[in-house]
Amino acid sequence: EKQNGAVSGQRSYALRLNHSFLHLSLPPGAETSSSSASQTGQVFVDFSLVLEPQDTVILRGGVLQLDCEAQSDQGIPVIIWKKDGVLLSAVVDERRQQFPNGSLVVQNVVHSRHHRPDEGSYQCLAALEGVGAIVSRTAKLVVPTESVSSYLGDTALLRCEVTGDPMPVVRWQKNREDLPLTLTPESRVVVLPSGSLQVSKVQPPDSATYRCLADNPGSARTGSDADLRVLPEPGTTRGLVFLQQPQRVTSLLGRDAVLECSASGFPTPAFHWMRGTEIIQMPPQFLNYPTNTYSYESTDMELECAVTGNPPPTVRWMKNGEEVIPSDYFQIVDGSNLQILGLVKSDEGFYQCVAENEAGNAQAMAQLILRDPESPTSLTYSSPPPPVVPSSGVLLPSAPRDVAPVLVSSRFVRLSWRPPQETRGTVQTYGIYYSQDTVNRERSVNVSEAETLQLTVSNLKPGETYSFRVVAYNDNGPGERSETLKLTTPPEPVKVPGPVENLQVESISPTSIQASWDAPVYANGPLLGYRLLWTETPSGKEQSVEVTGQSYKMEGLQKFTEYSLRVLALNRYGPGISTEDMSITTLSDVPSGPPQNISLEVVLSRSIKVSWQPPPPNSQNGFITGYKLRYRKTGRRGDQEAIEPNNFWYLFTGLEKGSQYSFQIAAMTANGTGPASEWFTAETPENDLDESQVPNQPSSLHVRPLPNSIIMSWTPPLNPNILVRGYIIGYGVGSPYAETVRVDSKQRYYAIENLEPSSHYVISLKAFNNAGEGVPLYESAVTRSITDSVDPSDDDLFHLFDKYPTPMPDTSTPMIPPVGVQAVALTPDSVRVSWADNSMTKNQKTTEIRYYSVKWKTSYSTSGKFKSADTTALSHTVTGLKPNTMYEFAVMVTKGRKSSTWSMTAHATTYEAAPSSAPKDLTVISREGRPRAILISWQPPMEANGRVVGFILYYTLDKNMPIDDWVMESISGDRLTHQVMDLNLDTVYYFRIQAKNAKGCMYTQNTQPVFLTSPPFSACTPRTPSLSSLPLPPLVHVHPEHPNPQPVFLTSPPFSACTPRTPSLSSLPLPPLVHVHPEHPACLPYLSPL
Repeated sequence: EKQNGAVSGQRSYALRLNHSFLHLSLPPGAETSSSSASQTGQVFVDFSLVLEPQDTVILRGGVLQLDCEAQSDQGIPVIIWKKDGVLLSAVVDERRQQFPNGSLVVQNVVHSRHHRPDEGSYQCLAALEGVGAIVSRTAKLVVPTESVSSYLGDTALLRCEVTGDPMPVVRWQKNREDLPLTLTPESRVVVLPSGSLQVSKVQPPDSATYRCLADNPGSARTGSDADLRVLPEPGTTRGLVFLQQPQRVTSLLGRDAVLECSASGFPTPAFHWMRGTEIIQMPPQFLNYPTNTYSYESTDMELECAVTGNPPPTVRWMKNGEEVIPSDYFQIVDGSNLQILGLVKSDEGFYQCVAENEAGNAQAMAQLILRDPESPTSLTYSSPPPPVVPSSGVLLPSAPRDVAPVLVSSRFVRLSWRPPQETRGTVQTYGIYYSQDTVNRERSVNVSEAETLQLTVSNLKPGETYSFRVVAYNDNGPGERSETLKLTTPPEPVKVPGPVENLQVESISPTSIQASWDAPVYANGPLLGYRLLWTETPSGKEQSVEVTGQSYKMEGLQKFTEYSLRVLALNRYGPGISTEDMSITTLSDVPSGPPQNISLEVVLSRSIKVSWQPPPPNSQNGFITGYKLRYRKTGRRGDQEAIEPNNFWYLFTGLEKGSQYSFQIAAMTANGTGPASEWFTAETPENDLDESQVPNQPSSLHVRPLPNSIIMSWTPPLNPNILVRGYIIGYGVGSPYAETVRVDSKQRYYAIENLEPSSHYVISLKAFNNAGEGVPLYESAVTRSITDSVDPSDDDLFHLFDKYPTPMPDTSTPMIPPVGVQAVALTPDSVRVSWADNSMTKNQKTTEIRYYSVKWKTSYSTSGKFKSADTTALSHTVTGLKPNTMYEFAVMVTKGRKSSTWSMTAHATTYEAAPSSAPKDLTVISREGRPRAILISWQPPMEANGRVVGFILYYTLDKNMPIDDWVMESISGDRLTHQVMDLNLDTVYYFRIQAKNAKGCMYTQNTQPVFLTSPPFSACTPRTPSLSSLPLPPLVHVHPEHPNPQPVFLTSPPFSACTPRTPSLSSLPLPPLVHVHPEHPACLPYLSPL
C-alpha cells in the first residue's frame, strides 16, 4: 500500500508482513530503499516469519507438534525454540526433536498432578547469522482433564481447559456416549463456558468415565479419560471448598461475559451474587509502529511504539530475540518508546516492541543499521554526521603570559592573563588546568569566547593549595602551557557534622548484627538522623539505611560472612564525616548443604575408597571441622559411623568380599552436623587381583610422530587377573633408556613432548606392580621435519586413537553395551564416568582381555569428533575439560575380538572456574555536549568459564601505579557499557576492565592511553552550545595489542567568533571529581587493557 506523506516531498510506504506492518519513511530524494542502500553500503533485510506456532491442546501421552517457518533474502534462518522463555535443548529431554523445517515435536507428552514439564508457553526464534533474530507469537499448550472424587449429594467439577483461535467448542462424553449440548438450568450436569463439566447433587449413576472433546474449524482434540468416583456421604459437617471461583473475565466488546462459581461442602452451600463491574478488555493495538532506521555511532536515537488496549498494555522491547534490560543507555521513554544513548556497532539488529495485557499480546519489528562514518552524506538523517578530527600541526601558540589571580575566595578563584607572544594563527580558546596539591589529578575548564582573558574556577575546597596553568589553542591544537601559579584558598567553618562516637557492633545470630553509637561531639546544628552503611566483603555489595535513633539491628544477612560497617550523621548541610570501617563476621551455623561430588572406588576386595568435595561455599556456614560418614551393608540392619577431620577421602577397610555397601556423608562445623548426602552404593569383588607375579607385556603399542612430539597409545596386558599399578615409559634417540616416565594404571595414552624434529626415537612400555616390572614392548618412530607440509594442528590428536586398529568384532554374537552410565563433575576440568557391565557375571573369571573405551565431546559440538580413552575399570576420570561446559559421554566394552555398540549417552556439566581471558573489544566513545564524560563499551570474555556476574573498571593517570591505587568502579550484572563522568580535559587516562563470576577473577598487565580534549564552545551562543549545534565526537578505539600506543585526541572543528560576553553560571565548570577508594576484591582480576 502506498500513501502520500504528510510533508511535501516525502513519501511513506507501508508493507504488510504476515501479522504486522513495517513502515519506512524515506527523505526527499530517496525514492526507494535500494537507492538509499547504495549510498550507505547496507540494505534492510527481507526477514519475516511465514508460519508461527498456534495454541494447542494435547492428551497425556500424545505427540505435540508446533510449526515455525521463516524466510529471508539473506539466507536460510536458523530456528530455535523457547519454552516459558528458556531455550529448549534436545540433549536435556530426548523426547524433544526439531525437524529440518523448524517444527518442534515432543513425543509422549508428560502430565501429572505434580509434574507437568511439557505444559506451558512456547515461542520459536528465527536467527540470521551476522544480521539478527526475531521471535514468534506465544503459543500455549494445555493438557486437559483429571479424575475427581465427590461425596453423594455434593458437587463435582471435571476440568477441561482449552484454548484456540477461534475458541473451541467443548462437549463431553460419559462412558464414550455424548452428553446433550443444550442443557436446561434444571439439569444436574452442566458444561460451563470455561469447558469444565459440573455435576450437581452427585448420585451413584454419575460414577463413570468422562472425557472432553474440543472442536474448532481448524482441528479437533480429545481429552484423556477422567473417572468420577462417588463416595458415601458421612453426614458430618465439611468446610466450604470452592471448586471454581469467579475469575477476572476477558470479554470482547459486544460479547457476553460469564462469571463461573462452583463449590462443595456439607450442608450443601447456598449461592448469593454481589453485582460488580464487568471488565471489557481489548488486546493491544499499535497506534504507531517502530520504523527501520539508519543512524551512526555515538549518536542518540529513539524507536517509537505507541500502543493502546484495555487494560493498558505493558510494553517491553526485544533485540535479536533477547529482552532489552533498561539501563543508563537503554531507556523506555514516553511510556513505550525505546531510547538508545551513545550508539555503538553492537546495537545493530532487529528490535521488536512487544505489548501485552490480559486480553492478548502483539509485536512490531524494526531494524537498526549503523551508518559507516565514511559513507556519503547526501541522505538526510535525524542527527548530524560525526566530526572530523583536525590533523596535528606544528604551528602552535606559545604560552599565555602574566597569569595572575584577580580574586581568591574559599571556594573559587578568578584568574587573568595576557595573550601568547606568538599565536601562530587565530586563538580559538583558552584552557585553564588546575590541580589540588594533595591529589594526583588535574582538571580543566575552557573559556566560552576566544577574546576572554579572565575565567573563574569554582567548586574548590577551602584551605587547600592549588596549581594553575593556562594553555592557548589555535586551529592546530593546544600550545605551550604557562608557568605554574600556586594559590591557597582561605578556610571556612565546617558546617556538616563530625564523626559519631563509640561505634559498637555485635554479631547476635548467624543472620543479624546489632550496631550502636553515640552522637558526634560536633553536630554543627540540629541532627536530622544517621546513615548506617554496611558492605558484604566477599561480594562488595553495599546497603544503607537512614535511622533516627542511635542503634540498628541488621537482619537477613548471610551466615558466617564478613561485613564492613560505618556510620555518619546528617544535618541540614548534608552527611557528615564517616567513621572508620569496622569489620565483623556473622555467627557460624551448621552447614545447610551436604558434601558434593561424592564418588566410590573399589580398591581391593575388602576396601572401598570414598571421595568427596566440601559443600558449596554459600552453604558451609562456618569452618568445616570434619566429615561424618555413615555406612551399612545391604541387607543388614544398623549403620556405622566414621569421622574424617582433615581429608576429602576416607578408605574403608575390613569389609566383606562380594558384598554391597552404601555410604552417605555430612559436613560438620563447631555448631553441629549438617544434612547428609544421598546414599551411594558400591560392591566389593569376590577376590583380589594377583600381585604375586609381575604383569605381562602390554598387548599393543601404537605411536604417531609429530615434529616435536610423539603421541602413543596402548592396551593393557591380556591377563586381567594380574594387578597392574601403572606403566613405565622409556624413550630416547636410538635408545629407550634416556628418559623415563611413570603413569597411572588407568591411562591409555601419553604425549612425549619437547623432542627434536627429524630424529629417530626408540620407545619402550612396560607394566609394573609391587612384585616388579614386566616385560617391555618396543616401538620406534622418526619425528617429522619442521617443513612437513602436513599441519598436525588440523587433526584432533585425541580423535586419532579411534584410528588405531581394534580387533574386528564378531558380529554374530555381539556383546551387551555397558549400562547405567553416569557422569559426575569433579572439578572445573574433570568428570568421573562410571558404568555397569551386565555381560560379566558376578563370579566370572576369564583369561580374555576385557577393557572399556570411553568417548566424549562437548554437547554443542557439530564436528562429530570424539576424544577417547581406554580403561579396565568400571569408571574413568576424564581430565583436561573446559570449565562450565556440558559434555556427553558413551562407553563401549571390548573382549577379545568382540566389541559392543556404544552405550546410551550420559551428560555432565563441569564446574565454573574463574575467567581465563579478559573482556574484549574495549572501546571508548566521547559524549556529545559532555566533554568530561566518556562511554566505555566492551564485549564479554571469550573464556568466561561461568555466568558473568559483573565487571570492574579501573582507570588512572599513571599506568605504573599499583593496581590498588587505580580508581575502581564496579559494574553489576552483565551490562556491556558504562559511563565515566567528571574526567579532566587534556589528560591521558589508562583504562582496564575485568570480568568476574561466582568463582572469582584473574588479572593481567598492559594498558593504552586515551587523551581527552574539550570541544571549544561556540561564541555565537549566549552560554553553552546546544546539543544540535555541536558536532559529534569521533569513536575512539585503541587496539589493546598496539606495540607503540599514542594518545588519541578528541576535539572539534573551530567555531566562529562573536563579541565578548561574560560567561553565565551555566557555563561554569562542574564540581571537582572526588573518588572514595573502596577495598579491592580478594582476587586480582583478569583485565582487558585499553
